[in-house]
Amino acid sequence: MAAKKKVRISYKCGDCGATALKWTGRCSDCGAWNTMQEEAPPAQGRRSTSKVRRVDPIPVSKVDLKVGEVRLSTSIRELDRVLGGGLVTGGLVLIGGDPGVGKSTLLLTVLSHFSRRGLKTLYVSGEESARQIRLRADRLKLPCDHLHLLAETDLDASLAAAERIKPRALVLDSVQTLFSPELTSVPGSVSQVREVAARAMSLSKGHDIPTFLVGHVTKQGGIAGPKVLEHLVDTVIYFEGDGRTQLRILRAVKNRFGSTGEIGFFEMTAEGLREVPDASARLLAERVASASGTSVIAAIEGSRPVLAEVQALVGHPSPATPGRTVLGVDRSRLQMHLAVLGKLGFPLHDRDVFVSAAGGLRILEPAADLGIAVSVVGAMRDRALDQHTMVFGEVGLVGEIRAVSHPAARLNEAARHGFRRVIAPVSSVEHAPKNLEVIGVRTLQEALAVLFGAPKGKNTRR
Repeated sequence: MAAKKKVRISYKCGDCGATALKWTGRCSDCGAWNTMQEEAPPAQGRRSTSKVRRVDPIPVSKVDLKVGEVRLSTSIRELDRVLGGGLVTGGLVLIGGDPGVGKSTLLLTVLSHFSRRGLKTLYVSGEESARQIRLRADRLKLPCDHLHLLAETDLDASLAAAERIKPRALVLDSVQTLFSPELTSVPGSVSQVREVAARAMSLSKGHDIPTFLVGHVTKQGGIAGPKVLEHLVDTVIYFEGDGRTQLRILRAVKNRFGSTGEIGFFEMTAEGLREVPDASARLLAERVASASGTSVIAAIEGSRPVLAEVQALVGHPSPATPGRTVLGVDRSRLQMHLAVLGKLGFPLHDRDVFVSAAGGLRILEPAADLGIAVSVVGAMRDRALDQHTMVFGEVGLVGEIRAVSHPAARLNEAARHGFRRVIAPVSSVEHAPKNLEVIGVRTLQEALAVLFGAPKGKNTRR
């Protein structure tokens, strides 16, 4: 009897991809803890070149452009915006988010809209039973006549069912619970997640079935599993919520069929997810206009301008080490602003500073710099800005105010929501709409002088 060949097992880091022959609690390359997962052994041997399928490259000029991408509207405008105009047939979309944020509710709503149009869909759940999904659909009063449910974790059985019924759209919830019996590793391991994504991509591309993959997220906010998972799919979307409000934000971080950075706004209600078409009005609905340490800025999220409130709180001088706490803004940029303000005569080295983007929005673009600096000074002086004044602009290291992109869109959004005066970079003045006073400033010191009672600057246009 021939001796059975011993299979060598290796382990791979889910963060950096480093391999090791033995399991270790910490990756020796990137230093991450508890990321080493069992890796399936590679296939042995090499195929003969005589058995390889022949493929012939063609010149770029002969590529057929008559058949373009076909998009399906999800009937949810905010989701269609994030996807770049709709769901592409054969596209593979990975959606991640915190537990309970509403991923399953959103996807069930999408499939119900397809069902309302008479299109057959399939929802494969490895986390919930078919009864639980049916109860959620009944509670949300979603039409599901053409929606098929499958509570299964076996990847082979799930994909075989999809091939039989040929759905117009497919949801696999989630990529960490499905597993291939051909692999010995546990569900959620690096090899299993990669196999699930690769097989789902093969089904999606081979049968032109737009497919949603649901992914869990780590404590750091990234999608769990190997980075190759995000490379395989066509679109990566994060569904975000801060847990304090009912506002939910859908954000595209990768999109082969549209622009990245697009966001969609939803609100979680008892009847399910409701679209928020006017995000600026929703974010400013609970604003306290007479409060000190607040300002309104105009940010560009994807292709849309969004007005948001930036709040700041400055503590009293203390001999203790000062704290720097941020929510929704870049901490390193806050440190820079505090250094610039200190140079201008606003000592903050011995004070706690807290800065937050109200409403759960993450504002990371440089146009928010002026709003952050103004809010901090207003909190320090206990001075409130005029409720009809808005600011935006990038602050440089020497205190200069630099131009930002899309000034016309920002100013038009401010005028649409009733603002009368905007403090902005000098280059933005020429884009001022009617009935809106735009004051162009060149330095942070000049902006602070205009906002807190000093004479107006010379660069003004009505």
